[in-house]
Amino acid sequence: MLPEFFEFYNPTKVVYQVGIATDLKPELDIIGKTKYFIISDHIIADLGLVDKVEAGLAEAGFEAVGRFLDVAQDARLNDVKKCADLVKASGAEGIISIGGGSVIDTAKAVNIMFSAGGDLVEDYSGAHTLTRPLNPHIVIPTTAGTGSEVTMVAVIYDEDNKEKLVFPDKYLLPNLAVLDPEMTLSLPPKMTAATGMDALTHAMEAYVGIQASPVSDVFAVGAIDLIMKNLVRAVEQGDDIEARGGMLIAATMAGISFTHSMCGVIHGMAHAVGAHFRVPHGVANGIFLPHGMEFNFEFIYEKLARLAPVMGEPAEGVAPEDAARNVIAAVRRLTSRLNELGALPIRLRDVGVPEDSLPLIAESALMDGSSFYNPRPMEDEAELLPFIQNAY
Repeated sequence: MLPEFFEFYNPTKVVYQVGIATDLKPELDIIGKTKYFIISDHIIADLGLVDKVEAGLAEAGFEAVGRFLDVAQDARLNDVKKCADLVKASGAEGIISIGGGSVIDTAKAVNIMFSAGGDLVEDYSGAHTLTRPLNPHIVIPTTAGTGSEVTMVAVIYDEDNKEKLVFPDKYLLPNLAVLDPEMTLSLPPKMTAATGMDALTHAMEAYVGIQASPVSDVFAVGAIDLIMKNLVRAVEQGDDIEARGGMLIAATMAGISFTHSMCGVIHGMAHAVGAHFRVPHGVANGIFLPHGMEFNFEFIYEKLARLAPVMGEPAEGVAPEDAARNVIAAVRRLTSRLNELGALPIRLRDVGVPEDSLPLIAESALMDGSSFYNPRPMEDEAELLPFIQNAY
């Protein structure tokens, strides 16, 4: 059944090539700016990736006028303010972010204050509050998970209020996403698994979401296919450049999909344990994904069944309910395999979440913005609680 209405908007240019992160001259010439401020973190810098990009910029005639490396595990409001002041004082004409979702989201929020001025929370809370394009933002992801390089959302953690703030705006879409699998080769197995499960959750929730369209479905299914073929390989053999490339492309495709179809209660639960107990987002998604699919089962099984061949499951002659359950079983086998490899926890108890907090998680997930797009109506946290208990 076709939706009555959908829209597709993806102005971010995506380029993919092994080694392209150090040879950006053709793309930057098109953008037309020469001075860039680099936002990253200390881990990425210690690996030499920031220096590598800066050297490529200098060789091509561009200038890195400053860098900010103090990005934490979650993009934090106070860091955004500090970084924005540095960018404004640097003479930069644009921003290059090198890192995972926290780095990219920090850069998006910084670009708001850098380009439009004002206070991030007081002036830009809510959806689509910007009135004009921002300064150029080039993204070089070093993880294959968030898809933030092609999304119109920045998620910023407010440490003072222990709350994740979401800033959705079409002007936050980066100008250029640079996919270079060499930039992900140093990603350790645990981070590879967590970010990969983040991408899979994006794609799965987008595929069954209430705003899904034939266009978003193409990106979601393509991402799921690549993840099922490449994630375990990338965890087991970190220098497998083909697997790394497959995961990088998959994360971007999943990002394109969910920025149009949105996510659901799985992300709502992940946001809750992230905000309250600092559980890394990809780990939380990996834990909750099969349980959230079970929660939504009656509302998604017919469409979910169509994924059976992509998941390596039989489809011909199999009832939709059974095919859909086989899809969930395939997800469980994937997470179990990653757990066997020591790369992914699969229980809440294993990541420090106390059992008496499960009702709080259910309540927080119910109120999370992602849950408003969930295929099963979110009316009572008591309906969700048993599935959270199953994840414990």
